Amino acid sequence: VTKFKTPANFKGLVEKQTVGPFTEILTESDFPEQSFKPKVQIPFKRVPGQNPRKVEVERRRRQYLAFDIAELLASKGIDSNQLMPRHYDPENMPPIEETKDSVFPIYLPLQVFDNDEFDCRTPEEWMSLGLEPGSSDRKPVPGKALLPTDDVLGHEDPKSQELIYMWIDVGVLDYDKETDLYLVHKTDEKGLVRDEEGRPILNGGITPEG
Repeated sequence: VTKFKTPANFKGLVEKQTVGPFTEILTESDFPEQSFKPKVQIPFKRVPGQNPRKVEVERRRRQYLAFDIAELLASKGIDSNQLMPRHYDPENMPPIEETKDSVFPIYLPLQVFDNDEFDCRTPEEWMSLGLEPGSSDRKPVPGKALLPTDDVLGHEDPKSQELIYMWIDVGVLDYDKETDLYLVHKTDEKGLVRDEEGRPILNGGITPEG
């Protein structure tokens, strides 16, 4: 009698036996699974003639993931790079013939036009999506933010004429109730939210050392 010996390339053999698509998530992520689930107003107990709750959640999740805020704004004729106010430069003002809507440059911040009347979650609820069951560490929550592509100049002078603003994938780390602002961190090329040492950023970036 001989004992069963596992082949050295066991994982490769199993992958070759996979037939058709499957729902298992194989990509590494720093975001909790529940942070991608939409909020639905459907009873947990299925009502006859209505879609099951899980089916509706999955449908909306795929629908929302298919949306791109940059494309939605562009379809309305809005240039995302022009949404951020810049320093007034009277020497480089475009001629009236080239301006579409107004002669004056944008000078009001986006926060002035912010409206949370139709938000489905409060900021505290959004941040709670980073808590996984059985864990005391709060992970980042996925989002998109209008940020400068140049981080150095963006921190030094956010209103510089040289900056280019784009909608960038971020991890939301924390929320400040007094200033009504979110703390975000850009994702890397793999879609991960890591610090300079390559470690996942937890609890808003606060470490035991402070």
